[in-house]
Amino acid sequence: MSDFSKYKTMELPRIVVVGHDVLPSIPENCLRLGLPASALIVADDVTRKIAGKEIAQLLGESGYNVETKVIKGADAGTVASVQELADEIGPAFLAGVGGGRPIDVAKCASFNAGMPFISVPTAATHDGIVSSKASITVRGVKESLDAQTPIAVFADTGIIVKSPFRMLAAGCGDIISNKTAVLDWKLAHVKKNEEYSSYAATLSEITADMLIENAGQIKPGVEESAWQVIKALVSSGVAMSIAGSSRPASGAEHKFSHALDRLAKAPALHGEQCGIGAIMMMSLHRGNWQSIRDALAAIGAPTKAGQIGISGEEVIQALVRAKDIKTERYTVLGDEGLDAEEAEELAKATGVI
Repeated sequence: MSDFSKYKTMELPRIVVVGHDVLPSIPENCLRLGLPASALIVADDVTRKIAGKEIAQLLGESGYNVETKVIKGADAGTVASVQELADEIGPAFLAGVGGGRPIDVAKCASFNAGMPFISVPTAATHDGIVSSKASITVRGVKESLDAQTPIAVFADTGIIVKSPFRMLAAGCGDIISNKTAVLDWKLAHVKKNEEYSSYAATLSEITADMLIENAGQIKPGVEESAWQVIKALVSSGVAMSIAGSSRPASGAEHKFSHALDRLAKAPALHGEQCGIGAIMMMSLHRGNWQSIRDALAAIGAPTKAGQIGISGEEVIQALVRAKDIKTERYTVLGDEGLDAEEAEELAKATGVI
């Protein structure tokens, strides 16, 4: 009798539509997926105007009962209010329309309510548009919570290219930081015998490498650039779904970013912080950190803390406190982490401060 006992569940989007003018395809694809006849659109004031109203009209004209919830933040209270509304109009599906917060709230509320969720990004800011994790503020602290993997993704590059280029560049930082995340995962596999998926790791690493190699082609106002970045974000999200965790795209560089979120006076965009974190963590891995720095610079993403309003002292503190974020996740920081002197030396050696 075999002693083989491996068991795994993977949740992947069933439909991914990327390209110019894809919003009109939403109703027909929702019908194809057999989604409920009621839809709850989650957006903020800006993204409702950019795409939320059009989606509501398209779904309404196709016979769907449509409600819209306009949110201001991504906290536990907002998630609860969206979930309550979804339960009232249910059975329903939720549509997160935005660059970050509306999608995080919609995917988390849909997970709690046991309802399907579609993702409609209006900016390519990070790989959360596809992943099964949501960044939600709980009791004043930003947490990464379990959430619903989107059953479908509709990414309109004509809309995304009009978003501030800083957001697209931040998305690139998030993808490029996969390089150090994968190295951390491999290290945890060797040092701690952590479960490791070579398939998920390879997909994540190839996605980052492609963006690094084509960094010079990512330009403001060029829809082809939005196309490349959104495809990379989708691939990164799929890698996480295959792994069953955020491991392929979240290592010490994300710990650094989360630490900054907690202590910086004015935290920057997630992908910006992760990109800068990846420069330093690649140095700790004794890898080619200069290639990460140069790719970010070629794109127009920040490589120095001062470029995003983060002080040198905040960088040092975040590096020291990074070990306390997700302590169960082993990284190049080890169990002891860095002291203030080591953190300052690292940040200065890599030109971050």
